[in-house]
Amino acid sequence: MFTFKLRKEENHEAAIDRKALIFGLMMVFLCGLGFSIITPVIPFLVAPYVKSPEEQAIMVTLLTSVYAACVFLAAPGLGALSDRYGRRPLLLACLLGSAAGYIVFGIGGALWVLFAGRIIEGITGGSISTIFAYFADITPREQRTKYFGWVSAVTGTGFAIGPAIGGLLARFGYSVPMFFGAAITLLNFGFGIFFMPESLHKGLRSEIISLASLNPLKQLMNVLSMKKLKRLLISAFLLWIPNGSLQAVFSQFIIDTFHWQPVIIGLMFSIIGIQDIISQGFIMPRLLKKCSDMQIVILGMSSEILGYCLIAVSALFSFYPFFILGMFVFGFGDSIFGPSFNGMISKSVESSEQGRVQGGSQAIQSLARIAGPVIGGQLYVLLGHVSPALMGVVLITGALLVLGRKERVYNHLTT
Repeated sequence: MFTFKLRKEENHEAAIDRKALIFGLMMVFLCGLGFSIITPVIPFLVAPYVKSPEEQAIMVTLLTSVYAACVFLAAPGLGALSDRYGRRPLLLACLLGSAAGYIVFGIGGALWVLFAGRIIEGITGGSISTIFAYFADITPREQRTKYFGWVSAVTGTGFAIGPAIGGLLARFGYSVPMFFGAAITLLNFGFGIFFMPESLHKGLRSEIISLASLNPLKQLMNVLSMKKLKRLLISAFLLWIPNGSLQAVFSQFIIDTFHWQPVIIGLMFSIIGIQDIISQGFIMPRLLKKCSDMQIVILGMSSEILGYCLIAVSALFSFYPFFILGMFVFGFGDSIFGPSFNGMISKSVESSEQGRVQGGSQAIQSLARIAGPVIGGQLYVLLGHVSPALMGVVLITGALLVLGRKERVYNHLTT
């Protein structure tokens, strides 16, 4: 699908390190596969420890919020540490921790063990900020949106395959996908040990690292203080809240509304990954020729609103064709929003600050994904299955209003 072509840029930036690029894409593929393979079975792992479907929904959303809370606490610090000591050691350590989290979750035995597994996995899941910084290190500034699109497509490939595999493995036991996820992560670690080059040269690293830079709230305020990014980050925060809610209640929504089993749930999760592949392989290259990053961001947000409307209608009438169509439309919006947003964030700072700004951005996303599942879970129980989707329509409409004069914001970001 993709060809790796090394070239000298007109501004004489160094050619892309092919080995680093291949490793990075392999890493995000395996991360997408390892993460998504467990999603269809989480409600079934929780079921033995709860007394009702309502309590099951609450616990599933709390497990998602705990994961996001740990990412929030860890991401800025991991990003700052990678600016000082390099990307490679941080990424390898996080892969080991993530594998341990999967194993603990798979062992289970009590609710607190499940939460412990998610905490371990969430702390090391903060490495996503370092992954984006890694790609920012190895790609030319003016082409980062394109390469972030590649990242999205390859992650989407793993995300598309993972749920289907997880649903099939669940036939052998609901813990089996967890152990398989651990094995995939350890495979990624082994690949990195032998083939991962360091992307941040010593001359570009931060000279010191302060305790303040490890404080997620401090990092969050620092990023929000950047005038070029403030409106964009606030809009993304409003988008990520319902996205976090949808991810958390997705499996429970399908079980309660359509009474489907893990295999079908896994296939529904795969829709988002398939959309990433289609969008990045065929649609994004054409959009990038005709549209600015900001215009693509707005198109993605608008598509998500339409997707949420279709999902809400499917819940009202228990009509699954609308749900499937809504997932495709939502998946399209999500697939084009992410690369353009990350490209704009990356272009706003120099190499020595990539870890910090990506960490801060990830902290904001994690904060939204802490609130989203909790709010969505409560709405789901109190107001019905349709309410989390309606929240998405309202909040993303608000996000579009926050962006305001899109061209003015975009011009600030690119000057």
